[in-house]
Order: sequence, then structure tokens, then C-alpha cells
Amino acid sequence: MAQAKAAGADTAELRVDHLTEFDPSVDLPALLNDRCLPVIVTCRPTWEGGKYSDPDEARRQQVLVMAMEMGAEFIDVELQVAAAFIEQHVTPRRTAAAAAGDVLKTRVIVSSHNYSVTPPLEDLRELVARIVEAGADIVKFATTAMDITDNARVFQILKEAQLPTIALVMGPRGLISRLLAPKFNAFLTFGAIAPGAESAPGQPTVTELAGTYRLASVGPTTQVFGLIGNPVAHSKGAVLHNAALRHMGYDGVYVPFLVDDVAEFLKAFDHPDFRGFSVTIPHKLAALECCNDVDPLAKSIGAVNTIVRGEGGTRMGYNTDCTAAIEAIEEGLRQAEGGDRAGDASSSSPLAGRLFVVVGAGVPGGLLPSVPKRGVRM
Repeated sequence: MAQAKAAGADTAELRVDHLTEFDPSVDLPALLNDRCLPVIVTCRPTWEGGKYSDPDEARRQQVLVMAMEMGAEFIDVELQVAAAFIEQHVTPRRTAAAAAGDVLKTRVIVSSHNYSVTPPLEDLRELVARIVEAGADIVKFATTAMDITDNARVFQILKEAQLPTIALVMGPRGLISRLLAPKFNAFLTFGAIAPGAESAPGQPTVTELAGTYRLASVGPTTQVFGLIGNPVAHSKGAVLHNAALRHMGYDGVYVPFLVDDVAEFLKAFDHPDFRGFSVTIPHKLAALECCNDVDPLAKSIGAVNTIVRGEGGTRMGYNTDCTAAIEAIEEGLRQAEGGDRAGDASSSSPLAGRLFVVVGAGVPGGLLPSVPKRGVRM
């Protein structure tokens, strides 16, 4: 728990179902006494995707009752049993606390997990209604992303939430549901204490959430930027761009978008706060077709690597690959020749008069529109 706090967590989930030889009478006091963070106590059964395999349901629920009696800030109860659990164990304690002029310290998270799909919007609304009806203090549901556009439906549920809500989309295509959770007023999101210690598919680490993505700085007004591609997990763009945004003091976040269909993605996230995108393989050609206007250089190349949202939702496409590649070669030549690293803008290109050989039809071919302007021989 101390490690989680040091990494930037402000709440810790205790997944006691992951403990071997768990003795609640011994282990719960050890975990809860002198804790340095508020805690969620979760004892997830195998029938809800957890590790607790004891078929004695009453014994499992007693773990949550004990946690409540010890003053745990939150307990997580599965929707399938929540209504009966709350009626039997929570309501009487709330009544007794009220009679004594006090309040029950523990808040109940009622949760549901779908490890197959993200249901349609109306089905999600019905699910939330059932969770609220069960007596939840906090709504929680997790679904599985088949496509990145599934996140848009979950974000819509967060916008409509009447109670504090935790809404997550599991899997690599659901990562943005975790990274953008504060923007859509989610009650919280989850991060793993370390790589390999994830409690759900697609879970980033606490260090990534607090450090790379500056989760504490993300809110409803935060502007969203990111990398459209497939794959994107290898990219260091989030590290670079979020550091730059922090340095500028700009209320923005840069996230990876694992996209299968760029047109469908742009349609699903056609919102003023989604301000611009970098575009990488395999979407640079398709992205050009999704732009309302295209910079002449990008048009001549036939591909875009940058999309900027303009007034009225128009999309402007650019290609910075060409200019960046040429200028990098020029800078390298200037350095090799003992010149100024930045070069002299008024001087001719160090490429002038050289024989320039272009090999390939992809990115190398994209250099063709700019190379002749440097006075080279092709």
C-alpha cells in the first residue's frame, strides 16, 4: 500500500481473492490497521471473474461484512448478490448508525463485469438502473472492447450518471476509458502496482497513470490529443507529448488510440475536445480521405500523419514526415561538415548539387515532392 501511495495512488483496492491461504480474522486486521490510504476491499468470486473459489457464498460475503465492521472506506459487492447483501448486512448497520447520530463509514460499490463485449447503449443504461436499484452508493461496471468506438458508449454513460460511477472498458482497445476517466467525471480508475500485476486486461500501471498521463491534472475541460494507429503500444509519443504539454502548462493529454477503422473512430469521437491526432501505420492513406481539407504537400504525397480539428468540426490533414525527414538529413550534413547544428535559414540547402537516391515506395517515396526544391539531382 505504501508503494502504491508513493507511486501516486490515492486509494488502494485490496483484492483479497488473490491471496493464498487467506484467513480474514488475521489478514484483514493486518491489511486495514494503520493503513496509509483509503481502501476498497474486494473478494471477487470465480463466477464474476475473480480468484475466490470457495463455493460457500456466505463465507465469502462475511469477508466483506468484517471489512465493513473494521471501517473499510469501500467494499465491492457483485450485482448478482448485491440487493440481498445490502438488505441483510448494510441497511441494518446504516439504521443503527443513524440512530446513534452517526453514519456508516463504508460505502458500497455494486459492480458488474462483462468479459465478452460492450453492450449497446440502451443495455448499458438498463444495467446501471439495476445497479442503482440494488442499493449502490457507487455504480461500477466493466465491459470488454471489441473496437475502440465501444469507449464512446461508456463515456456517454458517465456523462449521464446520477450516482458516482466507475465505468471501464477492458482490453487494449479500452485503454482510453482508463486514461480519460477523469475527463468524463468517473469516480475513479484502476492502475496496477507494477507491470504484470494487473487485476484486469488492459490496466496501465499507477506510475503511468500518475506520471506519463498526469491523471490528477485531467478534468472535464482537458483537451484530448493522441496517436491513431495499429499497433500503438510501442510508441513513446505519450511520454514526449505529455511532457511537452506539462511544460507548456496546457490543459491537454495525449493518449494512444488503437484503431481498426479510422473513419469509424473519427465519427465516434467527433467532439470539440478531441482536438487533433497524430496518424501512423496503417492509417495514413485512409486518414487523408477523412479530412475536409488537406494541405497541398500532404495532397501531393497522398497521405497525412496529422489531423487538426478546425472550426465547426472540420478536419485539416497535414504531412510532417516529408519536411522532418529532409530537415533531419540537412542537419546531419551540416554537422558532418562542421556547420551550425541549427543551420542558417538564409543559406542554401546542404543537399544542393548532391545526387539524391530514393529507395522504396512508402515513406521514402513521400520525400519526392520536397527534394527537388533543395536543388538536388534525383
